[in-house]
Amino acid sequence: MNDISVTDEDRNLLNKFLKDNQLFYGPDPDIMGDHDIGPRSADEERLLSRPSDPHLVNQVRGRVLAALDEANTMIEQMGAAPGAKWGDIVASIFTASGDLSMIAPHGVVGFAACVHYPIKYIIKYWTHEPTVGVHDGDGFIHNDSRYGGIHGTDQSCIMPVFWKQKLVCWVSCTIHEGETGGCEPGGMPPSAESRYDEGLKMSPFKVIEKFQLRRDLVTFLQNMVRDPKLQLEDMKVKLHSCLRMRERVLAVLEEFGEDALTISLRQHIEDVQEEVRRRIEELPDGTTRVIAFPDSTLRENALLKFSLACIVKGDKMTLDFRGSSPEFLNRAINCNAASFKTMLLTSYLQNIWPDLPQTMAVFGPIKMLFDEKSVLNGSFETPQPMSLIPLFKAMTIPVIPMTKLSYSLPHRYTAVVAPQYDQPGTFIYGGLTQNGENVGNFCADINGNGQGGRSHRDGEHSVSPPFAANCDIGEMEVIEEELPIVRLGAFTLARDRVGFGKYRGGLGYEMIASVRGTGMWGFMTGCTGSLFTPSQPLFGGYGPPVYPLCKIQDVNIFEQLERDAKSIRFDILDMMNNQTVDNGRYSTHPMAMTFEICQQGEVYMMCQGTGAGYGDVLLRDPANVMKDIEENLISHETARDIFKVEFNPITLLVDEAATKAARDAERRSRLARGKPFDDFVAEFVTPEPPEHLPYYGSWDDPKVIYGTSSGKRIKMPADDIQSMFMPNPKDVKISALEKQVAELQTRLADCEGGRGAR
Repeated sequence: MNDISVTDEDRNLLNKFLKDNQLFYGPDPDIMGDHDIGPRSADEERLLSRPSDPHLVNQVRGRVLAALDEANTMIEQMGAAPGAKWGDIVASIFTASGDLSMIAPHGVVGFAACVHYPIKYIIKYWTHEPTVGVHDGDGFIHNDSRYGGIHGTDQSCIMPVFWKQKLVCWVSCTIHEGETGGCEPGGMPPSAESRYDEGLKMSPFKVIEKFQLRRDLVTFLQNMVRDPKLQLEDMKVKLHSCLRMRERVLAVLEEFGEDALTISLRQHIEDVQEEVRRRIEELPDGTTRVIAFPDSTLRENALLKFSLACIVKGDKMTLDFRGSSPEFLNRAINCNAASFKTMLLTSYLQNIWPDLPQTMAVFGPIKMLFDEKSVLNGSFETPQPMSLIPLFKAMTIPVIPMTKLSYSLPHRYTAVVAPQYDQPGTFIYGGLTQNGENVGNFCADINGNGQGGRSHRDGEHSVSPPFAANCDIGEMEVIEEELPIVRLGAFTLARDRVGFGKYRGGLGYEMIASVRGTGMWGFMTGCTGSLFTPSQPLFGGYGPPVYPLCKIQDVNIFEQLERDAKSIRFDILDMMNNQTVDNGRYSTHPMAMTFEICQQGEVYMMCQGTGAGYGDVLLRDPANVMKDIEENLISHETARDIFKVEFNPITLLVDEAATKAARDAERRSRLARGKPFDDFVAEFVTPEPPEHLPYYGSWDDPKVIYGTSSGKRIKMPADDIQSMFMPNPKDVKISALEKQVAELQTRLADCEGGRGAR
């Protein structure tokens, strides 16, 4: 057979055909798998290979940070989304090659850390693409977590900055918008069973040309969501915030020159990376492990294992998440590894090294390992709108091993703090407002999560969400003016529902809500932690308690309030235990809830969670226990049963002798209840997860993964994980009811047969 010669012209034609007919520009695995800063560009190498003026660098840094702060303030003041008003936003700046350099001082770290992925995607795929290109005045939009991001509600505007026709840096603004047009309102549908149920998914594409929004694309985007006015308004806000940053950067370039900006942006991240290496080297070599368990897929109860081994050797650290739960093909709680890393970064910058500048370079010296097709590293086709479930764990999981590793160091960079409550315990809403507008979004109550107890004092009450210490809860009066949601009662701290310890966690508050003025409104949630404590304590403390979702239905509470306003005290325990709402149908549920219609006057209740406790409860100062009683944070029963404090119930004077005796007795009781470790293992540890337990993840060997798919227990190697497929909960319930009916029919037939025989 004769060889077929291929000319250069033939080869060029073939390459052009393949490029023009490429099926799909999916996420780039090289980009998505790399969280390190890139190598220096030729310009950076030239400039940084010689000494620089530290005073000039610091001056430029200050000017850039001021610009970021200004842009962040603009977003907060002008943004229409509820997320803008409560601080779920960020402005950030990147090097010309797309590495995150600086974040606004009051922004959400994770939002900024995500954006370097789409920027590097734009650089690689669109810069030289003749139908796209990257030019002065261009701007890109993006929200698809598969290309870098948290989840679909977080929309970013990305803009290149040019100086004398040369790309010198990138700027971005991100807002949690809320509505994405998915199968349920609010942008985070817990019942999503595929990525196609998630709604608007924007890989990075150009929506701004010549500094103007393209109206054709804006119209397309508005038609994809339930709240088109919000989509338009905040695209304008993000654009003009980016333009303000661009204006300030150009002023820096005009005053100090291009070299000064280039040096400052790059030096900033290299300095941070070098400092992180030094801090890792301070830690003792070794491995520390921790596991955590979300207790729900948001559709059914399940134990999803999240496993972490923190390995330190010299100036290198490895975070090994292998052995975690497999992914779910038709459940909304998956995330991808790139997103998970950005929330881990948030934890390190807020809880472990809060003194470091906020930049992705922190993670440069840290290696991370994931199983393919795990719930922490979901594949492209898995639905990910409720990635909050694993992502919030990411912000508390590393606190445990890092605290243990750094505990004995002579110098620590923050106080030792037990993990914060790590679940998004609030309502997602949607429907027609009292003004006839179609909306969907996320309540800001999550921004009041309780902080964990500290090595020297109690945690703060309802202080912030785990992802951003600056976020607020919004103005209730404004919310009630715009939405039919009515808050019943004040935000009262949830008494007794606390992570106990020598230093207790900060309490969360109760949320009691109803609806009026509309016949089409509904709630859903995206929270686990009703069966298994969400966050782990430190050094003998208690974890946060589990919390139910409570409902009072088939009533109109406003009618009773009009008749007798004093008949109801807005306290969840009182309302549920004493059933103070007349003729209501009372029920409790796991906090996970898919979208359901709330009729006018029905009541939905849940709690923000407390932080975990620090230290043994028997070491808590009795005076602090009495102070908690005085402030109505705990009951008399808790003081006696948990803290073993004896006191006069009227005067609250502590009986020191009786307290010592009670605590000594409890210590003796602990010793009597205790077992040698080997005996405990022999009695309680099984070779495999019990068959009845809906368990997902490794058991003993991280190379072996367990799961239940289509109702069948599966055991598989970690390097060949099978995606889990869950039956529809309604089908499961129907099947159980059909079985029950069949059993009853059989019993009835037996009874009738018996009567006939007699």
